[in-house]
Amino acid sequence: MQAKLLGSLALLLASSTVTPYAFGAAPAKTISAQHSGIVAQNNDTSVRQQDDFYRYVNGAWLNTAEIPADRASTGAFMDLRDAVVPRLQAIIEGLSKSKPAAGTDARKIADIYASYMDTKTIEAQGLKPLQADFAKVDALNDAAQIPALMAWLNLVSIKAPYDVQVHQDNKDATKYVIDMGQSGLGMPDRDYYLKDDDAKLKGVRAKYLEHVAKMLTLAGDAQADAHAAEVLAFETELAKVQWTKVELRDPIKAYNKIDISKLDELTPGYDWKSYLQTLGVTGKVDYVIVSQPSYMSAMQKILQATPLATLKTYFKWQILSASAGQLPQKFDDESFAFFNTTLRGTPSQEPRWKRGVRLVDSGLGESLGKLYVAKHFPAQSKARMETLVGNLLAAFKQSIDTLDWMSPATKVEAQAKLAAFMPKIGYPAKWKDYSALQITKGDTVGNLRRMRSFASQRELDKLGKPIDRDEWGMTPQTVNAYYNPELNEIVFPAAILQPPFFDAKADDAVNYGGIGAVIGHEISHGFDDQGAQFDGKGNLRDWWTKEDHDKFAAKTASLVKQYSTFSPVPGYNVNGELTLGENIADNSGAAIAYKAYKLSLHGKPAPVIGGLTGDQRFFMGFGQVWRSKMREQQAIVLIKTDPHSPGEFRANGTLRNMTPFYEAFGVKEGDKMFLQTGERVSIW
Repeated sequence: MQAKLLGSLALLLASSTVTPYAFGAAPAKTISAQHSGIVAQNNDTSVRQQDDFYRYVNGAWLNTAEIPADRASTGAFMDLRDAVVPRLQAIIEGLSKSKPAAGTDARKIADIYASYMDTKTIEAQGLKPLQADFAKVDALNDAAQIPALMAWLNLVSIKAPYDVQVHQDNKDATKYVIDMGQSGLGMPDRDYYLKDDDAKLKGVRAKYLEHVAKMLTLAGDAQADAHAAEVLAFETELAKVQWTKVELRDPIKAYNKIDISKLDELTPGYDWKSYLQTLGVTGKVDYVIVSQPSYMSAMQKILQATPLATLKTYFKWQILSASAGQLPQKFDDESFAFFNTTLRGTPSQEPRWKRGVRLVDSGLGESLGKLYVAKHFPAQSKARMETLVGNLLAAFKQSIDTLDWMSPATKVEAQAKLAAFMPKIGYPAKWKDYSALQITKGDTVGNLRRMRSFASQRELDKLGKPIDRDEWGMTPQTVNAYYNPELNEIVFPAAILQPPFFDAKADDAVNYGGIGAVIGHEISHGFDDQGAQFDGKGNLRDWWTKEDHDKFAAKTASLVKQYSTFSPVPGYNVNGELTLGENIADNSGAAIAYKAYKLSLHGKPAPVIGGLTGDQRFFMGFGQVWRSKMREQQAIVLIKTDPHSPGEFRANGTLRNMTPFYEAFGVKEGDKMFLQTGERVSIW
């Protein structure tokens, strides 16, 4: 169970100079001593900027960088995320050495980590920590008992055929509501189950069947092969009736308000009273939002048609799979072999200490984050970021006024929404309270269950209470950023405010191209094809004229067409419809960041640093933040599931639409980066 979060950036330097460009007038004054923020050693000068700007900026790195054996990808985001982990480990180990008092957050952090690192105890316990969970499943003797079990699975965040979230009601943003949606698949997307014309996906499917059988065998199942086939068959039936990732992007279609008393009509024979009672929300909600009604109806028919014994096998499988990382090594290794090696191409596990840090981070993230901020986030970084955000919002405001495709009436509404934006920078104004979370040293499976139950209960406890506008959906140590349309907020955690995104020692141009474009990206999510359907209060409300809708749709259709031609893996093109919102945000964010950078100069010429004009440094700063390299298997997973385009196309795809980029680098017709003026998409 988790709160709904939309519009995240990712799904995430030595002073140097570069050879001057042979084009473009430069201001007379050159400030060579100033730090440019450009990582020149990553450039590949054998590539023309006008043909492949991404490879020009990052080509030397792309030619030499190796993906670490314990990663599916590497690049700017992953490097920063990896750099944060040792810092968190030092904090955790420091707490452990200080011997904190029982019941304190410090003690809980230390005990979670110590329990996970105590492999001797984990090996000795074997599957004993799961016996109580398996007993819950074994106690099923009637299909009528399934709803109560599903509620428990939802509470402890173990995969079930549907999941629940608590978030603001999209048509009444003053209330929290329960949202029910499709789930239950062990593989990343329905295509892995259903596409028979794709040899790679069929190969993964066969490996998944083997994996389920191996895990069940390790758990002592004498009929593991037959039971694995039943699990795959059941999940395939679920996949057949699930909505596609593109269909899931429509917030209007996904808003289906159903009174509690009417749920039986949606899924005849399903005991919702038992489900809601076990979930602990009886009497707290009058209605729920069902994101995919057709799926829920079909799911109930599948449940009714499936033998109880098969359902019990499926539930046990999900319990086993969800706990693999906390079980003896043979389970952990087999789980990694499929979900990381087969599915994503990663050869080796991360060191256990890194996984232990991530476990603590997932359970007491803000408590750990409070310590991280105190040690690694200087006040001046927050202050400079506040200035940048203010400048980006001002630039967006000016941009709305100058739009040639939007009517005055819609501009008034757009300005009202922008004025209501709530920026959050670095860390929360108030921290989460973990005092009710119980942690037991030596019980790593139990600790995982309790952490997940605590997080779920915290969400359910919001029902009937005022909206908490101070809450964060990410921890400060997260290398990412997000926009939440329900709170109309843009959020920038402390950990992303580092090079290459943000360099406190660098000239403004590269920061506007890096973190400035990130800020613009998140602001633009409020006005992408999804975010633009919400008003400034967080309600789904149509504030557009029909003519503006049509013009906006024409522009977004052009982006869909552009990005659908990009092919990161032979035979697999970017899904222009799935990635539309992020592509709008990338294009609009960079355009607004550029305008904000020009405003920041106050009419004065930018300095030349290392032979680069301000505009050139801006665009190079933008290009270098998308530096990335990934394994083919991981690329396919992301093509199928990720609303973001690959880094190469986030850079080149965006810049091809920006006329100032053409002017900065002399891009002309015949160059591969060139698009005719009428084909360039400029929205915000």
